Amino acid sequence: MKTFFLACFTLVLSGCASLSQYSAYSVSNSELEQVLDSQLGALQAKSDLAGIPLTLSVDDMKVNIGPEGRDVVQLGTFATANMKVLGFEYPAKLALELEGTPYYDSDKKAIFVRSLALLNSSVEAGGYKGNLAPVSDQVMALLNQYLDTHPVYTLDTSDTAVRLLTSVPLDLTIEQGKLTLKP
Repeated sequence: MKTFFLACFTLVLSGCASLSQYSAYSVSNSELEQVLDSQLGALQAKSDLAGIPLTLSVDDMKVNIGPEGRDVVQLGTFATANMKVLGFEYPAKLALELEGTPYYDSDKKAIFVRSLALLNSSVEAGGYKGNLAPVSDQVMALLNQYLDTHPVYTLDTSDTAVRLLTSVPLDLTIEQGKLTLKP
């Protein structure tokens, strides 16, 4: 009888040990980049800058989760701003380095990046290279608006393990190169 209880206890412990690997869900830099790249087509807006029509579109994004041990996500954004003046279109290439705070929304089962801050910006247009703050502000407004309503990552709840994990409250932790959701 003692051997039976010892065998059952060992079986329960080994089951708990294998279950612990399913008790966290991680998203890496590359996974987040893939999701953002697939969403870039939807990220386009028309606005104006000092009365000049401007179309902004994001071409590419790079992601760095938890740089230098900080609880932030850095986004490197490459965008194109097309301005129409006197019937001609003038493209400008923008490079922005942004930083935001990741947030897990348990109702939507998704991770958002909020409170974007501009770290660095550069503009290249018609032989000009430099920092152009008004266009950077337009791109920042576009990205903040988009990221407020669109998650950077949505968990796949059709997977049984993920569905079980998301049925309990989860905490989002930020580590170098990955976001981890744990109960």
